Order: sequence, then structure tokens, then C-alpha cells
Amino acid sequence: MDSQEQKIFDQLKEMLLTVKPTIKEENITENALLIKDMGMDSLTMLLMILSIESTFNLKIIGNPGFNSVIDVINYIKANSKNI
Repeated sequence: MDSQEQKIFDQLKEMLLTVKPTIKEENITENALLIKDMGMDSLTMLLMILSIESTFNLKIIGNPGFNSVIDVINYIKANSKNI
């Protein structure tokens, strides 16, 4: 991961621990699957998206196809002006 991706990852990790406090921090890796590995459901996915929009000043429209943490990082990196 480059430094920009690491910065996004660190912020995303904090968001995930906030929206789903039962996630074990050590389970949050760049390759972790949001639903299978972290037990995210539709509500926690929505809360994560709202938090991403607020933190990174972007608007996520439709289904961004977030399956893994790296998918989220890549989306933020490609679409945010606040990193």
C-alpha cells in the first residue's frame, strides 16, 4: 500500500470500528471481505457509506460494489478530493 492508501485505510478502519464495534481490529485488513469476514449487513454498510461521504467529501450514488476493504480504499482514492 502506498502512503495515500495507508492514510485511507487507517481512517476507514476507525470508521468500521465505529459503525460495527463488534469487529475485531485485527480482522480489518485490506483484503478482508466486508460481509463474510466482518459480518457487515445492509445497515452497517449504509452507515459506513454515510461516514465515507462525510469524511472524504464525496457522494456515493447507486451500488459502488464494495466487497472488500481494498474495494472501498480504491473507490475513495479514485473519487475523493480530501485525501
